[in-house]
Amino acid sequence: MDISFEEDDRHFQKEVREWLEDAWPQETRDKRGRSAQGRLSKEDHVAWQKNLADKGWAGTNWPKEHGGAAFTPTQNYVFDLELARVGAPRVVPFGISMVAPVIMKFGTDEQREKFLPSILNSDIWFCQGYSEPGSGSDLASLSTKAEDKGDHYLVNGVKTWTTLAQYADWIFCLVRTSTEDIRQLGISFLLIDMKTPGIDVQPIVTLDEPGEGFQEINIVYFEDVKVPKENLVGEEGKGWTCAKYLLEFERGNAYSPSLKGAMTHLRSFAAAEFDGTGSSYWEMDEFKRRFNDIEVQILAMEYTELRILGTLAAGQNVGPESSMLKTRGTEIQQAVTELALEISGAYAAPLDQSTPFPGDNFQAVGPQDANGTAQEYFNTRKVSIFAGSNEIQRNIMSKLVLGL
Repeated sequence: MDISFEEDDRHFQKEVREWLEDAWPQETRDKRGRSAQGRLSKEDHVAWQKNLADKGWAGTNWPKEHGGAAFTPTQNYVFDLELARVGAPRVVPFGISMVAPVIMKFGTDEQREKFLPSILNSDIWFCQGYSEPGSGSDLASLSTKAEDKGDHYLVNGVKTWTTLAQYADWIFCLVRTSTEDIRQLGISFLLIDMKTPGIDVQPIVTLDEPGEGFQEINIVYFEDVKVPKENLVGEEGKGWTCAKYLLEFERGNAYSPSLKGAMTHLRSFAAAEFDGTGSSYWEMDEFKRRFNDIEVQILAMEYTELRILGTLAAGQNVGPESSMLKTRGTEIQQAVTELALEISGAYAAPLDQSTPFPGDNFQAVGPQDANGTAQEYFNTRKVSIFAGSNEIQRNIMSKLVLGL
């Protein structure tokens, strides 16, 4: 099977590789290597995304009419490969990759003019208000209510697992605007300014947060929050259609580029670290068997992604295959972090074993490659749950692919 790229795509790959040499600064690369899980601040992400926007590569899936790069499916794949090669992050998805396509398809001209340029340039940040206590994978059971008050809605309710809500300027929310026999028919899609009175963001502390307190997820309370009617995206009661469209972008990512990069890192880590017998992990037959098994799974994943790439290039939709990618990709992600944790051994135990920055007056705990492996392991337990749990994804596949 020939999986080589066309000449134009190889030229594009060369352009991306050369641009990244200067655009992904060494200072930020070092910071990714020192801090637990390589976590970047909001300022780091904004600076990186503005850099991408200046190049015209922030909105890779955006059409050119809205200032996007309009990458082909193959270019998107190549771009992800090169980002993974140097350890550069993708854009924070909630604005550029998730709500923006919804605004493009279902929003008004005024909404497109107001939000799209600011999202593209990372001048405003969105977070996602979907899940609620008791309404996660069964999202249609959500109860956050938006009451019609004439020229505005009055929103009351709770959203949870809201990633980076403490940084967000706006939140896109699914809210209940009516109680229909079919639950999905009473749901609407609202854009809400996070500075509006009545919004309270509280942190949810998780096991993977280091001692100095990187906080990732939150619970967001809405009490009599006034939202102008012009912030409704699409028709009232048609929010479920917007939500399904958005999930195509949330679940349709390629996993193999970042997984291959992680395995390259793990191979060198395993060769450098020794167990209690005096042998490196790479010399242990059982470890190599597990390592090779995961590599084969990633290779199978890559071939599957490339087949889907061909489908997309032909102008067809991904369909239920996105559920397959999400399920297998997240399971392999978890397996990779388990290997990293095994190699790290006792060095993974400290809550925060960050490598010192220049001038810091403390010793590193263990090798730099062990840095953040425990946090990454704990954090990655969530990937089989968010964006629709893997159990739900298997139900989708059994129904749409197998006809069960």
